[in-house]
Amino acid sequence: MNLPAPFTKNQNAFFRRCFDCWLNVAEGGKRGGKNVLITMAYCTILEKHPSRIHLIAGVSTATARLNILDCDGFGLLNFFEGHCRTGQYQNRDCLYIDTPTGEKVVLISGGGKAGDEKLIKGNTYGTAYITEANECSEAFIQEVFDRTISSPDRKVFHDLNPKAEGHWYYKDILNFHEMRQKQDPNYGYNYGHFTIADNLSLSGDQLKAVLSTYDKKSLWYARDILGLRRSADGLVYDMFSLDENTYTESPPGLRYGAQRTIACDYGTANDCVFLDVYDNGETVRVDREYRWASRQEHRQKTDKEYADDLIEFMGEPECTVLVDPSAASFIAELRSRGIYVRDADNDVLNGIRRVSQMFHMRKLMINKQCLSLIDELGVYSWDDKAAARGEEKPVKERDHGCDSLRYFCNSLPDWRFEGVQTQ
Repeated sequence: MNLPAPFTKNQNAFFRRCFDCWLNVAEGGKRGGKNVLITMAYCTILEKHPSRIHLIAGVSTATARLNILDCDGFGLLNFFEGHCRTGQYQNRDCLYIDTPTGEKVVLISGGGKAGDEKLIKGNTYGTAYITEANECSEAFIQEVFDRTISSPDRKVFHDLNPKAEGHWYYKDILNFHEMRQKQDPNYGYNYGHFTIADNLSLSGDQLKAVLSTYDKKSLWYARDILGLRRSADGLVYDMFSLDENTYTESPPGLRYGAQRTIACDYGTANDCVFLDVYDNGETVRVDREYRWASRQEHRQKTDKEYADDLIEFMGEPECTVLVDPSAASFIAELRSRGIYVRDADNDVLNGIRRVSQMFHMRKLMINKQCLSLIDELGVYSWDDKAAARGEEKPVKERDHGCDSLRYFCNSLPDWRFEGVQTQ
């Protein structure tokens, strides 16, 4: 069995309170040990809980599996190794666990989409652990509360990364329970705040390496490192520098020893953009761009015409093309011509975080000939109206090159953004 690094005093105090409190919430920065901490408490309680049926969930079932069942090798599968098996219960994926108090059935659910709450109806859950709780739907969170009311030892666990101060989760969930805890010290609400400094598995050198990937003035430093709730405002890429993130002439040997990708943001009425990207494992360079602006040209192109343009833009040798999976007809046209296409990851916030870190580390460089992309980077802004609702969304204008850039950075391995290379 894998054993986690020692807990800090802060983590130990939270862990102990879990046994006396019914609602346990761990919030804070990335790599703060929240998942491991809650998983250890959850498993310990699960072993002796009188109920048979339990629940783990995330924004998707894949997230629940990754963050709770696996949890970097410290999840339920590790804790109950040799005493558990995967299977199905009432046509739902689950984990069967043999414990001293009998067999437990831990159902696995996604909770990010409207209607996901219907998936967990029909059962009473003794315990429930929702990872990335503020990414799930309000109806799902409420249904979990309702489905645990009659538990003989009610235990609900949430872990989350910070959002904007006005996010519904804070206003409708945490603020209410904080108020009740203040009114009644025995109410049973346990809140813990954790940062990367609580992660004793990281060495001092690893910690320095992680911190070096963040601009200390950025939204992402406030959230990911300090674990603070911050609203997104102003320019999205205010760390982009015309002096330090651009180049005039392509370096000698750009095409040799580098992985080449064409990142595509497909558009019909909107602009269609191709970026010619080279990655040597250290620095990413956007060397050329293609753009067809239908509104300016007063003509929309067909999938066939765009495929012709992409093949001409690509030249020789052929390379991988990243395309937003929503452009199904264009992807089909490219594949019919033998082009290797990968569906791009369209996670907007994570992609923006990654692009921001690459710009800050000066590991993302743009050829000054990519005039349209550079113009977009200078005006790409957060949506003030969305921020007022507690949401983070960029303004959907002049963003097609930025979207292509995000698709590429979302395709890179995690260690490129952590400052720590994993084996």
